[in-house]
Amino acid sequence: MHKRPATNVFSAVADAVGGNWVDTRAPDWLKPYGRLARWDRPIGWWLLLWPCWWSAALAAGAAGQAFPNLWHILLFLIGAIAMRGAGCTYNDLVDKDIDGLVERTRSRPIPSGQVTTGQAKVFLVLQCAAGFVVLLQFNGFAILLGASSLLVIAIYPFMKRLTDWPQAFLGLAFSWGALMGWAATFGRLDVAPVLLYCGGISWTIAYDTIYAHQDKEDDALVGVRSTARLFADNTKAWLSGLYGIAVILFAAAFLFAGAGLLAYAGLGAAAGHMAWQVRRLEISDPDNCLMLFRSNRTFGWILFAGLVADSAYRFV
Repeated sequence: MHKRPATNVFSAVADAVGGNWVDTRAPDWLKPYGRLARWDRPIGWWLLLWPCWWSAALAAGAAGQAFPNLWHILLFLIGAIAMRGAGCTYNDLVDKDIDGLVERTRSRPIPSGQVTTGQAKVFLVLQCAAGFVVLLQFNGFAILLGASSLLVIAIYPFMKRLTDWPQAFLGLAFSWGALMGWAATFGRLDVAPVLLYCGGISWTIAYDTIYAHQDKEDDALVGVRSTARLFADNTKAWLSGLYGIAVILFAAAFLFAGAGLLAYAGLGAAAGHMAWQVRRLEISDPDNCLMLFRSNRTFGWILFAGLVADSAYRFV
């Protein structure tokens, strides 16, 4: 029986951003944990953060404030990094056997042997504790609302085995911040944040479908289901519909929140960015899919800038 060669515990993950700080500047002992939390791939926490910041900015305008609460903005940033890392750690623990069979994911810290499952579990608890400390800084309603998201987060990693729509469950989890920013400001929910949340779900399904096209061949071999496999050659049509629904729901959220023209101008520019993604997409090109998936950080900035500019113009 041949012994498996030892894995270099300091090797980079296959789909990490080149030259990222984890691989180039983090201490050696921290590198595997930074990779486990995806600190080497910041797009994930940006996508978790954007609904929080949009909601905070939308709430600021509805409350007659020129700018979002900067303390809330900072808390959401810290919370997004902590909870995205916790979610990735949990997902990798659940998927450790599957990840070892997929080309893009077999270099992740658990299947490659950079960390043990026991070490990953301890790291998961620490990240959750950091997220909980952040959550405690908000009002009681927001604390309960944030805690209630844990059920969706817990079931998401299993959905790829049960349904062709795991991206919808990711949307339920990743868009939760659309409720949180409003709740942190007003201590309640209204129609506007619920519409923003629903729009975020549609947006998430679309961008994660683009991401999932990188793995569709391997997913088919190991039995993992996704909207990328479901939509197949009709992906562009589905993305057009999903992005269109997101824009309509975002516009309705702005309407119920009493947003002004600059918010809608930002939404129009963001919609143009969505159209660019659909037009440029090549589902057979993993590099193209990854580039377009990551470009949703730009989409988030455009939408957020429009909301902030609108409130500043109306209330300064």
